[in-house]
Amino acid sequence: MSKIPVEELQEGIQSVLKYSNETKKRNFLETIELQIGLKGYDTRKDKRFNGSIRLPTIVRPGMRVCVFGDVDHCEEAEALGVDSMNTEQMKSLNKDKKLVKNLAAKYHMFLASPTIIKQVPRLMGPGLNKAGKFPLLLTHDETLEDKLVELKSTVKFQLKKVLGLGVAIGTVDQDMVDIFENLNLAINFLVGMLKKHWQNVKTLHLKSTMGKPVRIY
Repeated sequence: MSKIPVEELQEGIQSVLKYSNETKKRNFLETIELQIGLKGYDTRKDKRFNGSIRLPTIVRPGMRVCVFGDVDHCEEAEALGVDSMNTEQMKSLNKDKKLVKNLAAKYHMFLASPTIIKQVPRLMGPGLNKAGKFPLLLTHDETLEDKLVELKSTVKFQLKKVLGLGVAIGTVDQDMVDIFENLNLAINFLVGMLKKHWQNVKTLHLKSTMGKPVRIY
């Protein structure tokens, strides 16, 4: 983190929070995103990176999750107020491409019990896989509540065809200490994945959902 003085990071966070919480307060909870511009990469030739890191605090509280569950997992989901579907409900979609597409659009992520995850392609067709939302495994060795916390605090860095990407690092209702810790870990993780580390970083901005970008590097 020696490339960015602590004071500059703190000023950037303060600027984002002041705009969202005082200057232009919205009637919904805004996410704070780290926006990354890269340089020195040829996405046609260089290996693209793909990595995830779990941050100390939840950064996506509004994530919508649906559980394809057995009896126990459906009951656990109901108790937590989380949407779920059993095999009969999954069958009722009749592999209808439009219905599966609408289901995929409704949720950010899907989880599935061990006995059900293998049945997803047979019951629902390839729609979820095509949408990049094939379910993650939900075992009985972990609670659904813990799994949801893990998902909501995990961010993914994935370089595709353009030299820009963004990841959530907090929300505007969090205090500066939590946001700073998340931001610090996210930047260090990103730089560690780059082939030339800081030499590949062109710009870094912080931005709330409806706010203006604040440059921190």
